[in-house]
Amino acid sequence: MPSLLRTLMRTSLLLTLPFALLATPDATAKSKSDPTPEVVHMPSGTVEVGTLSSTPYRIDIPTVWNHALIVYYHGYAERPWGYRATSALNEQTQPMFDRGYAIVQSGYSATGWALEQAYPETEQLRQYFLKKYGQPAAGKAAAKNMRTFVVGGSMGGALVVATLELNPKPYLAGLDLCGAVGATDIAFQRRFAQRAAFDYYFPGVMPPLVPGPAEFEETQALRQRAEAAMKANPTAAAMMRSLTGLHVDREVAHNMVYYTFIITDMQHRAGGNPFDNRNYLYTGTTPGSSASDNTLNDGVRRYAADPKARTYLLRHYTPSGRLNHPMLALHTTYDPLIPGWSLANYAHDVASAGFEQNLVQQYVKRDGHCTFSADEVGRTFDELVRWVDTGQRPTPGMLPPPPQPRHVETMSAANHTASH
Repeated sequence: MPSLLRTLMRTSLLLTLPFALLATPDATAKSKSDPTPEVVHMPSGTVEVGTLSSTPYRIDIPTVWNHALIVYYHGYAERPWGYRATSALNEQTQPMFDRGYAIVQSGYSATGWALEQAYPETEQLRQYFLKKYGQPAAGKAAAKNMRTFVVGGSMGGALVVATLELNPKPYLAGLDLCGAVGATDIAFQRRFAQRAAFDYYFPGVMPPLVPGPAEFEETQALRQRAEAAMKANPTAAAMMRSLTGLHVDREVAHNMVYYTFIITDMQHRAGGNPFDNRNYLYTGTTPGSSASDNTLNDGVRRYAADPKARTYLLRHYTPSGRLNHPMLALHTTYDPLIPGWSLANYAHDVASAGFEQNLVQQYVKRDGHCTFSADEVGRTFDELVRWVDTGQRPTPGMLPPPPQPRHVETMSAANHTASH
């Protein structure tokens, strides 16, 4: 398989792949335009921030390093991503750092649904880290086989899947946190269809769908405008809440504005409109009745996709289900952006490909997108490491509570004995 990948990279057939499967041969070389990185030494460890081929990155190495590595993918960003050496890690990365792992993360060279850029740029960063820090610390052979996990949140979860499917060799396992996992086409077509429904119920509130605005930014003013329109038409607002599965008008308004950015970004990336709701059947607008569904299906505007643009959407990314290593997914029970049930489609792909044993999903009882505590992320990661080290597959379902301190267990047992 590696020889096939090298052949593909040397030919124009690379254009048929979702994104570059391996970094370019000079992946570890910094561009001449890259300034000297900033390296800060602190009691907790070393932080390096800089650019690699003009793409921002950050590296964190704890003082007591276990010589293992976390490759981290951040989520969807509407503005360029940057790093400061003095800034704290977030709740998705700090737990791994506290456990002795080095962490590398790329800021990506593009905003939006940047899988096309994020995957090869992060692989380039991983190889840069191994050459600069891994080899001096452990030797060339040991660095090449460094114990490595891939972790990502939101859009980063999609990149975890792509990494484990396309380039599994450097990794032991993956942690998907509130990830947009599964076929991009399915998730984005659903969002497009919901935006079209919003336009049917509340015409003229949002910018055009096809083509989207040449430049679009989310604003609080537009969210307030959408929410005000829903307040003025509570019947239609209730139908939109039922259709989207969202709890309150504010969430619907937020998502419609956010979806507009996503749709516009993808149209620009794809060089046309990749979205098509002609075969989309709208259901669930009024529980217990199909009358309002019929009205919506008859009246909503239908759009056709541009074939070349649709191909771009399908390539970035449609998973194969060949999940080569264990992946543990963590979700909240109510996520207004990426519903917890969305992993079910990918789970079907994984089972069909024969890798069902490598996928487990757990949840925490909370509302919100990626609203995990650092402790919850750390405990989930501990389960993943235990899975790798012992072969003991985590139990799907609610994230197990933290173990009681030993002295509490001892006192409880003593009290039980005394009572008898």
